Parts: sequence; structure tokens; C-alpha cells
Amino acid sequence: MEHLTLNHSSIEIKWYGNEPKNRTCLVLLHEGLGCVSMWKDFPEKLAGATNFKVMAYSRMGYGGSDPCSLPRPVGFMHHEGLDVLPEILDRTGIKRCFLMGHSDGGSIALIHAGGAPHPSVRGVITMAAHVFCESLTVKSIEAARQQYLTGTLKQRLLTYHGKNTDSAFWGWNDVWLHPDFRKWNIKTYLPRIKVPVLAVQGEKDPYGTPDQIKAIKNLSGGKTMVEMIPNCGHAPHIEQQTQTLGVVVDFIRSLPDGY
Repeated sequence: MEHLTLNHSSIEIKWYGNEPKNRTCLVLLHEGLGCVSMWKDFPEKLAGATNFKVMAYSRMGYGGSDPCSLPRPVGFMHHEGLDVLPEILDRTGIKRCFLMGHSDGGSIALIHAGGAPHPSVRGVITMAAHVFCESLTVKSIEAARQQYLTGTLKQRLLTYHGKNTDSAFWGWNDVWLHPDFRKWNIKTYLPRIKVPVLAVQGEKDPYGTPDQIKAIKNLSGGKTMVEMIPNCGHAPHIEQQTQTLGVVVDFIRSLPDGY
């Protein structure tokens, strides 16, 4: 595990795979309750399947990164995609990469690619990304709040986030349940995306309907592939890992050589 200092704060970063860091890299952007360690064995298997270097980092307030101020603003994903991510790509020296984001991380990747894309970005892969707020999402996040307060969710998250556990949970839960977040929408970024996009979603995702992946398919400005994965919920890379890896490899191989 490495740490990168951004604006006097420490961000945890981990590299996977045997390829040199100046080769094509897959940059993993975690979900709203995620961090580096919550990707589990997926980064290693992703590196092996693609023969790319893989880099994951924990956003501020998550995992082993420094704490952050709460509450998060409604536009926190815009800040992560337009301000923080470009600096991380610069500071790590990545010259060529695909962004691969899960849930909030997928939304951050789409905002970045359609907002102020770093010259290194060659494509975007999303898993269970959101492009607008749905009532289903709110209902599931309300249920997660009860699990955190009265169930075992807090104890399970402690394993990954340690002292950042409350920050990670409330920073995510409070902003998604804020009344102003009902109007959150990033559809305007999609037509500006010029790189290829692969959007993956589980058919039984409790946090988003198929309208999310349909919007990505219909509105993205570049070549777009979509994949609905059966018998799968919100985490295709964990619940249906083999199929997800296959879809990612097929997407990358479908691109022109040297892209």
C-alpha cells in the first residue's frame, strides 16, 4: 500500500499486476461505502485477465485515507471527478488508462469523462453507476441506515474503514438522503463523453433500475456497450465475478489496436 499526499491530506493507493506503471492501467473507483480493501480479490484477477496494471485508491474519509469534513455537499461526485481524480492521474504518472467505477465510483468516472477528461483516459467501465436519483435508490439507502443503526452493518464496515467508519457511512448516507439530492442528475455529461464506454448492471440491483443503464446507452457520446447480468445485485464484480471479467475483457478486445 502506498500513500499520496493531496492538499496536505493522505490518500491510500494500491497497485496490482506485474506490468510496469507506465503501461495501460485500469483505475478503480470505489462505491459509496467502499475503499481499496473492499475490492477484495477483484483487482488481482482483473490484472491477470486483462494483462493491464491496476490501481485502486480510497477517497478521503474512506479506508486508510485521511478523514474528511462532513457533511458532503450534493455535488461531491462532481468534485471527485473534476478536481480530485485529474490530480491523482497526474501525480501517479499514469499515461494511459481506463476508468472502472462501481456505483458512486462509476458516476464519478462518467462525470470525469464528460466534464474535463484527463488526456490519459481511453475508456470508461461502470458497474451499477447512477446518472440520476431514483425512489428505489432512496428506499434502499434508507434501509441501509437502519442496518447501520440497529444491525450488523457498522461492525462489518469497521473491518475495512477503521476510524473512518462513521465518516464513510454518514458521508454517503446523509447526502443521498438529503432532499436536494432528489434532483441530482448527470445526464448532461453523457453526450460529451467521446471515449468508449462499457456499462454493467445486475438485473436484481436494489439500488438502481434498468433505466440507469438505458440512459448511459442512449446518451453517451462515444461507442457504448451495455451488459445486464442475470442473478446479480449491486456488485457484479463480486456476485458474478467470472462473467464480469469476461465482459470487461471482451470490451477491451473490441477496441481498435493501439486505442
